[in-house]
Amino acid sequence: MGLHIGFVSTRFTGADGVTMEAGKWAEIFKECGHECFWWGGEVHKDSSRAMVVLEAHFLHSENQKIQAEAFGREMRSHELTQRIHDFRAVLKQKLADFLHTFEIQLLVIENALASPQHIPLGLALTELIAERKIPTIAHHHEFYWEQSRCAVNCVQDFLSMAFPPVLPTIQHVVISSAAQEDLAHRRGVSSFVIPNVLDFDHPPQPDWEKAQELRRQIGADFEGKLIVQPTRVIRRKGIEYAVEIAAALQDLGYRLLITHQAGEGDPEYAAWLHRQAQEHGVSLHFLGTHVADPWAEVESSSKPLTLWDIYPHAHLITYPSLYEGFGNAFLEAIYFRKPLVVNRYATFVRDIEPLGFDLLIMDGYVSRRLMAEIREVLESPERRETMVEHNYLLAKRHFSYSVLRRRLNFLLMNFFGMEV
Repeated sequence: MGLHIGFVSTRFTGADGVTMEAGKWAEIFKECGHECFWWGGEVHKDSSRAMVVLEAHFLHSENQKIQAEAFGREMRSHELTQRIHDFRAVLKQKLADFLHTFEIQLLVIENALASPQHIPLGLALTELIAERKIPTIAHHHEFYWEQSRCAVNCVQDFLSMAFPPVLPTIQHVVISSAAQEDLAHRRGVSSFVIPNVLDFDHPPQPDWEKAQELRRQIGADFEGKLIVQPTRVIRRKGIEYAVEIAAALQDLGYRLLITHQAGEGDPEYAAWLHRQAQEHGVSLHFLGTHVADPWAEVESSSKPLTLWDIYPHAHLITYPSLYEGFGNAFLEAIYFRKPLVVNRYATFVRDIEPLGFDLLIMDGYVSRRLMAEIREVLESPERRETMVEHNYLLAKRHFSYSVLRRRLNFLLMNFFGMEV
């Protein structure tokens, strides 16, 4: 008999890694006869299986006020403590309603017990799990100690209590071996590594009708040449290196497309990138709309583009990130059989590079050697085909749905003595 599984986070919408990995997990659970339900501040899932709680969103006004007072200072007022506890109580009751309404038997907490974007929510979840002893998989994507904004704070007691909590009914899942070691060292907590995955057993089926919408938005001739940077516009993504690569390929007529909105998270950085592109003569385009989650269950009247509609038109993917928890764009580029420029960020060096992928490797800067390799791949169909097919088969072995299914089986066996 299938389980009722409740996914909880601050939101399940957009093309962020947390939302997309949750969608993949739910896909596996549903294939195996379980029912999935959703709780969050914004949820683009079947409304009959979702509970939208506006207070849970990290952008809720009360949470934003708490965040502003919690970080960047070392002294906490009694008023802030009381506000956190009052908000926690509201969220705890709404979580209890979720458990009752959908008869939830297993919770999957997506990053809400790792990153303190919403401290009252983390506390509410911790208390509820402790009281109810409900089986819980805590899926951690990025811990607070990995975020520089959290280095100075006045809420260390709350961070120690709930990010993540140490409770007997929680099994912790991380996305890299480095995160596994950090969690053990800092909290004495064992965890399982489940990398990000894609369905490599079923190659993508591009929706070519969406090409018309992409053409309308960027005014591109798709017989032309497109470099795609498939990330948010934030500094750790190293997008200035993508601009530098595009500038070095000007003679071949390449333009640079950044999939996410400019200025949504870091407007100063976005403006600087614009200036850099202009100074180097690079044709740079930010998609002016939100890129949707390919696993969204809610049809939008505007039919927004997803990453799946953009990748097929790329000639080259740039991924020069300075830091990543894992790196969804890495897998996505391989899934769509595209050449990939990747910087040697720490998780890549430890968990991905040793597997033997054939990539265009950048080691902190754009070298002449790298540009020569990029030109070779772009100008040689045979070299490009050999590269992308090798990478696809290797990713199918290490990052496919079958890998995820086996590891989820192990977790459910621990809780229920049953497979997924």
